[in-house]
Amino acid sequence: MAEQDRFGSWFGGNKADKVKEKVQEKVEKVQENIFKGSGAEQDRYEHWFGGHKLPTRADIEKILPRGSGAEQDRYERRFGRHEAHSEVNKLNESLPSRSGAEQDRYGAHFTPNAAARIRFGGTTSTVGLLQHAVLPSFGLHTGLSLVTYGLARYTDRVEVKDWLWPSAQVANAWWSAIGIPVVYEGLPVSTAWSALSYDQKLLLGGVSAWGIRLFYRIASRTLRRGEDDPRYRTAARKEPDFWNKAFFTVFLPEALAQTIITLPFTLPFRAPVATAIASPFPEASTVARGLAIFLFTTGYALEVLADTQLAFHANKKSNELNREGVFSIVRRPNYLGDALVHFSFPLLLFSAGQLHPLTLLGPIANYLFLRFIGGDKENEEDQEKRYAKENPTKYQQLQEYKKAKNSFWPSLAEVGNKWLWAVAAVGVGGVVLERSLGNVLRG
Repeated sequence: MAEQDRFGSWFGGNKADKVKEKVQEKVEKVQENIFKGSGAEQDRYEHWFGGHKLPTRADIEKILPRGSGAEQDRYERRFGRHEAHSEVNKLNESLPSRSGAEQDRYGAHFTPNAAARIRFGGTTSTVGLLQHAVLPSFGLHTGLSLVTYGLARYTDRVEVKDWLWPSAQVANAWWSAIGIPVVYEGLPVSTAWSALSYDQKLLLGGVSAWGIRLFYRIASRTLRRGEDDPRYRTAARKEPDFWNKAFFTVFLPEALAQTIITLPFTLPFRAPVATAIASPFPEASTVARGLAIFLFTTGYALEVLADTQLAFHANKKSNELNREGVFSIVRRPNYLGDALVHFSFPLLLFSAGQLHPLTLLGPIANYLFLRFIGGDKENEEDQEKRYAKENPTKYQQLQEYKKAKNSFWPSLAEVGNKWLWAVAAVGVGGVVLERSLGNVLRG
């Protein structure tokens, strides 16, 4: 028998046992408050919608022991007896890491499963988020890339990977928002959807609108062309071992890029509480939301107009380079629009108080990819090579175009460009529409 047990009464009784009993009583009361009810779905999940308010960390910490100063407290480690502290530690692990309000909003439980722990704030460190949220996201993109690689190799068309660019990002967003709680937490789809906040639904809707439109654009262009994109008819493609290396040199790097780009619309769903805790701006801002809607609507309009005008110009089979419409603003208005759309997502999270610093990597990675890897740089280099060989007139026009217009960001000279103001007007219209319908949608 340990010394603290033999002489516990000399120090006012066995304090470890008393503390254990006291903590156990409080745990039982908490469990009664959480799990009382009929067991029906509304009872089990009502705290998601403001029913039972779970106790805050501050509430429960009031009853936790701080150490009595008795001999059993000072020397218990020598005897390996941490019973009281074991109960305290278990309770501490189950406490909400933020306010009780946040606990209500995101439905954290005292004994969440592995999938729920990260979603409801069990791990808030960057390492924890990488392990429980980012790496699983990378696994999803890698799996989809592997399937796409098999299809591309079978059809001998590298362009198949372009189909995956928008569709995989949308799939990851929906899996993170709805798939995980339905599959791993056993929630009905309707409950998982209802549990999302208005801003989360807005974010998911924006990502879906962007991705579905782009997927349709890429897929229809591929089917219409009937052969691989000219950008991929390179010298490397002619090498006999191209397909043996393609997964590691082409498909896997894009899976990594997509994992980073999707951070703004996966982390808020995979780890909502952890994201909120890490946000340096916890208060919601209607001004930031308005700016986010403006950027998204403007960028989306740019993409739609650019692709529509480009298709119309191609149907004319003109020998002229298209420099009209939104192409009079910059040489690559569709890529500028894409960048604006992705920059709007962290801004929307900022307005909702869920701007985790990691999410900023998403639009930055997307911008770098568009400017210096796959988008702007790749397309312009391909145009120069093709026009120099096949169409000297367009080649000369391209050189003049490069001198007159910026590739990505509009110059100050475009202040008077009517197309710039037309696109901006669409952005303002998006803000007005969201403000008008926002209260209805939130209801």
